[in-house]
Amino acid sequence: MDFARTRRLTRQRWLPIVLAGSALIVSSIDACRAQCVEFSDRASQLELDTFVKSPSSLLERLRNDKEKLRYRLSTYIATNPSVLPSVQTLITASSSTDRSAIGAALKIAEGRCTSTKPEAARKIRDFTQRIGDLNVQAGYSAAGDDSSGAPALSQAKGPPQPARGGALLEGEWKTKLANPFKPVPLPN
Repeated sequence: MDFARTRRLTRQRWLPIVLAGSALIVSSIDACRAQCVEFSDRASQLELDTFVKSPSSLLERLRNDKEKLRYRLSTYIATNPSVLPSVQTLITASSSTDRSAIGAALKIAEGRCTSTKPEAARKIRDFTQRIGDLNVQAGYSAAGDDSSGAPALSQAKGPPQPARGGALLEGEWKTKLANPFKPVPLPN
């Protein structure tokens, strides 16, 4: 009887610890599901927290560098799409040229999320459509298919490189083998 009582008390002591550990695991799994990009491409939690608390601090830190704004903001959104309300605050605090870069960042983040988290990409697209700002819409449209998140290269540096596997695979989802005898395009 003494052994059974000790065993029951031990279970009662460990139960809250086991439940807390389970809750921690579940919450970390949910946080991982929200992210569209690989671990090495994610923004740090400190950067995200700073952006959420003060979105205009991003504009102050980057000081009129539109390419850095596009890249950094798209990384924040692709890391955690739940920062979109802070993006709304950032839009209201920014100039028209910054708004164009914000629109481009939204398009880049959407592109980065499309293959891994289509629901996050849809959320970004819906958010962009609800924004009534023409400069954001123009930047979003101008970003087009440039969803790499990297700064755009000028045309003088040569033709754009194909995406990973682009030379071997073709089609909408890159699932069909390309023609190995197809002539190689020459730069103009």
